[in-house]
Amino acid sequence: MSTPRTLLATLGACAVLLFVALLDSHNSPNTLSAQGTTRVANPITGEGLPNPAPKVTRNWGQLPAGRTWGTTAGIDIDPIDGNIWAYERCGVGAAAGAGGGGASCDTNVLDPIFKFDRRSGAVLANFGKGVMVTPHGISVDRQGNVWIADFGGNAAGTKGHQVHKFSPKGEKLLSLGVAGKPGNADGQFNQPNDVVVGPDGSIYVADGHDAQGMTTAAAVAEGLKRGATSRISKFSPDGKFIKSWGKIGVRHGEFRTPHALAFDSRNRLWVADRGNHRIEIFDQEGNYLESRYMYGRVSGIFIKGNTLYAIDSESGPFNHTNWRDGVRIGPLDEDRITAYIPPFEREDRVYQGTAGEGVAVDADGNVYAAEGPNSLTQAGGAFTKYAVK
Repeated sequence: MSTPRTLLATLGACAVLLFVALLDSHNSPNTLSAQGTTRVANPITGEGLPNPAPKVTRNWGQLPAGRTWGTTAGIDIDPIDGNIWAYERCGVGAAAGAGGGGASCDTNVLDPIFKFDRRSGAVLANFGKGVMVTPHGISVDRQGNVWIADFGGNAAGTKGHQVHKFSPKGEKLLSLGVAGKPGNADGQFNQPNDVVVGPDGSIYVADGHDAQGMTTAAAVAEGLKRGATSRISKFSPDGKFIKSWGKIGVRHGEFRTPHALAFDSRNRLWVADRGNHRIEIFDQEGNYLESRYMYGRVSGIFIKGNTLYAIDSESGPFNHTNWRDGVRIGPLDEDRITAYIPPFEREDRVYQGTAGEGVAVDADGNVYAAEGPNSLTQAGGAFTKYAVK
């Protein structure tokens, strides 16, 4: 005897309701329960995702008397004492680019590199005067040495387009690249964005900033023709050039502005490929492994344990429609967002907001943002602290 259709329909409806109820009672970080239904959180807008660091301190960090905040794009955690290393651009509100001219750390001769106490924001160290034009990326190696990428060049052609290594006390220990001479030859840089030291002491530099504005095949072809770069260069621990990989493009292993670098515990190199709205992952020889696409138009990345923090500073109505700025957080081994720190509001970005360019996370889970030209006014200063409590 066949089962009546009405009974089958009733049983099916009950099974669906039971399944939804089970989901509702075991919500993952990516779901919300609302009036008996399950709503999936939105990683593009951040709606429905938890904020793990909701207490916002604008204008975080102290400045020496008489100084005003300039912009930044980088921040890192000291692996030895857990305090904050960062820089600000000598009171300058926008980055001086490759061609020189305008205000910069070359014209406003101040110490751009700071170490802050992570709890009080007090200055613990301040150095780097007279060395750089426009600091852009920063990282601290296992010995506590501070590495800085100098993105700009001065008008005289004597400074910039280099990477510098400083001791924790501020002594300059090493410089890579040719001072003031941008180029694409081996060992040269053309607007370097970031630097990181690998597990064996090798040095990796993300080079080339302007490809993010190349939005047509013709623009990419023109950039390649004039020698613009978007690549990763690898050096030995003592600064000898080893190899480069990548060029301007959209294929895996190509970039449109590799803006930030980080290594994970599996010794994989993560590259924030900002113009292509993705993160690319490589081994230490430059072999492509995989990508992440759920983090927006990424400017900065920080890896803490098995968690990735990525800050989107640039998504806006005309370059990444509907994607909201802010810090997206997710597991390393999945392309999935589990938490989100929202941006500051800004009228000319409609509902998309504005956020910083660099990101770092301390031992307590507090998140620090390095504010760039788009977000400095809303943040009130070069650094913002998002505290857990």
